[in-house]
Amino acid sequence: MSVRVQETDFNVGEELAKLTSDRVDIGALVSFTGLVRDVTGDLEALELEHYPAMTQSALEKIEAEAIARWDLDASLIIHRYGRLEPGQQIMMVATASKHRKAAFESADFLMDFLKSRAPFWKKEHGLEGAEWVDAKEADEDALKRW
Repeated sequence: MSVRVQETDFNVGEELAKLTSDRVDIGALVSFTGLVRDVTGDLEALELEHYPAMTQSALEKIEAEAIARWDLDASLIIHRYGRLEPGQQIMMVATASKHRKAAFESADFLMDFLKSRAPFWKKEHGLEGAEWVDAKEADEDALKRW
């Protein structure tokens, strides 16, 4: 079980290999990698700020809840901060279990909570300047199913 908040990029393949190395009891591995996207066509960068201790604690709490709810053999949350350009990796979630249902559901759960509850402040830098962005209503609605 691992939570990392970092400025540097990560290698998805290497992270998944580390998560499952020497583990023959794992039957399912589900991962999701989020990328910075340019929805409007004028995004130059997305800037993420955070308070390190608060962010680390919040993500560890989210991970602990997933571990308590599903029979997981391994999990990983990586979330980046700093200035990121469109197309760059922003975060990764991976869950491993003996069975696929637990791996899929726990990864989905983690994504929903990270999208709405992870304490990051996001500022979009575009052609017309910069502005802070709030969580979307659809992201908040997704939490209701859990």
